[in-house]
Amino acid sequence: MTVPSSTQGTRQRSAWFRRLRRSWPWLRYVLGLGLAALALWALSGRRGELSGATRYLSHIDWIWLLLAVAVEVGSLVAYGLVQQRLLEVGRVYMGLGRVTAVTFAVIAIANSMPAGPLVSSVFAFHQYRRQGADEAFAGWTLAAVFVATSVSLAVVAAAGLAIAGAEGAGLDLVWVTAGVLAAAVALGVLFVQRGAVAWVASFSVRASRRLLHWPGEDAAARVDALIDRLSLVRLSARTVVSVTGWSVASWLLDCGCLALSFMAVGVGVPWKGLLLAYGAGQLAANLPVTPGGLGVVEGSLTIALVAFGGAETQTVAAVLLYRIISFWGELPVGWATWGALIWGHRGARAGAVEARIDANAAGVTV
Repeated sequence: MTVPSSTQGTRQRSAWFRRLRRSWPWLRYVLGLGLAALALWALSGRRGELSGATRYLSHIDWIWLLLAVAVEVGSLVAYGLVQQRLLEVGRVYMGLGRVTAVTFAVIAIANSMPAGPLVSSVFAFHQYRRQGADEAFAGWTLAAVFVATSVSLAVVAAAGLAIAGAEGAGLDLVWVTAGVLAAAVALGVLFVQRGAVAWVASFSVRASRRLLHWPGEDAAARVDALIDRLSLVRLSARTVVSVTGWSVASWLLDCGCLALSFMAVGVGVPWKGLLLAYGAGQLAANLPVTPGGLGVVEGSLTIALVAFGGAETQTVAAVLLYRIISFWGELPVGWATWGALIWGHRGARAGAVEARIDANAAGVTV
């Protein structure tokens, strides 16, 4: 039987897309490392600024540095409280210590692995499941965390633009920030409306089945069951305010770490443009280019802050210190907490197995 050439071409394209999809996380990681190397090469041509920055870093005020570290830890605790409040909606309770440990681990995974955000989401999903959340609610919590952080970051960036005034408008960030804010708020409103979420999900499944003949009937029935389960999740106004508040606090505390980094290197803080530069840097960090926005955050922060009057050498020093605290410093801590969480889970599982064996030996059904 001869296979039509059009069918062969379709199969070849499908196979090519499958290979690309499987290899994209690694290609993206290699691309990110290449761009980071390119950034380092470009910076090597600015040795005067870098050497000046290292001189500032060699005379750090340790009191301000410790305050910067404490504020950054507070930012992660606030992010953990966002997850904690959302889990409580489904009567899933996770202690502050554990949810903070999960936060550290999630951020370390997201910032250092190929397809880090996806892998970290899977890790957080399993942590929620181990605390008693079912599959549907654990997935809903991940989506809710994403919406909360996106909306709050857009609000922070918009507030920074308002504070910067005419100088911020000169950076051509008005329409970008306004567009991001409008999209984030629309996403938040849509997510809070349970009926709208269920309608969008059902419509997407029906359209996919009609156009792509996917998913099958069994998978579609399972999706419908998940939608019915999520329709029971109710967000009260108090929860929305609490989640939004802690999410905004997380971003502001992280921005506070940046401000304290200026103080630690002994230079003035460019207050007027600080929040706008920070918001723009964090929005750039979310672009899927480099792990954790490596190179992107440093460049965008430095350019924006210098535009607001910051001296180039001092700004480079402050931004580097901020990234040492908020990026590089969190990696070993995050991976250590990941190991502790995994080890603790394995120990608990082994203990449960031993208890079951002992109970069976004693003739007791567990």
